Amino acid sequence: MTSVSGFGSVSLLNNRNAFLGSGLQHRAVFLKPWLPPSLLKSGSMVVEAKTKTSSEDRIARHSRIRKKVNGTTERPRMCVFRSNKHLYVQVIDDTKMHTLASASTKQKPISEEFDYTSGPTIEVAKKVGEVIAKSCLEKGITKVAFDRGGYPYHGRIEALAAAAREHGLQF
Repeated sequence: MTSVSGFGSVSLLNNRNAFLGSGLQHRAVFLKPWLPPSLLKSGSMVVEAKTKTSSEDRIARHSRIRKKVNGTTERPRMCVFRSNKHLYVQVIDDTKMHTLASASTKQKPISEEFDYTSGPTIEVAKKVGEVIAKSCLEKGITKVAFDRGGYPYHGRIEALAAAAREHGLQF
């Protein structure tokens, strides 16, 4: 093992399995030869960190949330998905694998009422929260488990949840 000066505790190892099994679990690190094997000097390796995108981070957060949040018949899961152009909400019974209610910005009542060209705003998110709450109350659903989908509880997600609470859903 040789250390690299100027990089603190970053070390280069010749044995990839020893490095990956050493307890570093935040980001995957791969060791690649710097030169082709024919020109490779003995023991010279380069550490290359594999970066994650923000959507990969969100999916990882969502999978951690899904381990804790489950939808039952009495308390279904209200799942939110946010894209750059639209906002989608589903109320799901995970025991039966059924979608009980849904609302999105693609539905005509919402898309015709608001003119948003650059994506849904907080006002649009409030309207989607109102629509999903009314749809749930019509079907006799009063309590839901809120699944923010790995997104921060801020902005559109927070506005949607607040509007759903105001119109009768209990989280």
